[in-house]
Amino acid sequence: MTVRAPYRSLHGISAVTALLAIGLVGCSDVTDAVDSAKDGAKKVARQRSVFSLDTGDCYNPSGKAEGTAYTVEIVPCDEAHEGQVVGEFAIDEGKQYPGDDGVSAVADTRCPVEAQKYAPDTWALPKGAELFYYTPTAESWATGDRSVSCTYTAEKGALNGTLDTAKSLKPEQLTYLKGSNAVYEALWANQSEKDTVEADLPGYKAQAKAVAAALHAHVEGLKGIDGAEVGVLRSTLAKAAGDWDKAAGAADAETFYVAYDPAFTGIDPNKSVAARKELNLATTVPADEAEVWAG
Repeated sequence: MTVRAPYRSLHGISAVTALLAIGLVGCSDVTDAVDSAKDGAKKVARQRSVFSLDTGDCYNPSGKAEGTAYTVEIVPCDEAHEGQVVGEFAIDEGKQYPGDDGVSAVADTRCPVEAQKYAPDTWALPKGAELFYYTPTAESWATGDRSVSCTYTAEKGALNGTLDTAKSLKPEQLTYLKGSNAVYEALWANQSEKDTVEADLPGYKAQAKAVAAALHAHVEGLKGIDGAEVGVLRSTLAKAAGDWDKAAGAADAETFYVAYDPAFTGIDPNKSVAARKELNLATTVPADEAEVWAG
């Protein structure tokens, strides 16, 4: 879901104005009104243009979560909040606005990568956290806006605490996660638009080639990590890499299918649970991934 973000200033009612508007009312009403005014002033003071969002900012949307956004309410991460900025980058697509679909396509590709730098273990994300982004519109592009802010947003309820886990992870954990994330990114980012191999054999072979390359790199990285379960996983993934290589070199659809079945099974995330446990990483397979391999 894209959240568009042209700039527009937001003017809020001040606490003084709110107090003057109370008039002659009862003491309890005055107290309630004062408290409400303070809360309102605090919220106004926290308003920030979407142009000035920084990685790490925790926020609440000022209005609907979808559509055009002008400002958000920045809050301390230890307060309940709806979203957190987990990465940002600038679009370099020439002078012409790429269009809504073009901007979304860039964000769809880049935001997962940027988010994983900040929160590498996607299995450890709070339940219901979804990747969203703020992107330029045609209007803001004309003023020089090229920034994309990648955020995790609570689908329901709220987030608590920061999602910044990269700094607390050990080198071997980061090595594992970098390799694992690259494998699944290669799988999903290179999907063919066609439903069958027969309709797009070159596209499916290109995907297989990308996954095989990521797997070989992942297996190489795992060689530097101690642990019996990590060793078992390394052997499993090495075999899977060979199967993906066969799929990438298939001469026809039938040969591709023969190689693809064990190749896909070989990267079932459930096979990595024991190694993750050994590395003290999250061990619950995300529901969307579990569903893919269950079917």
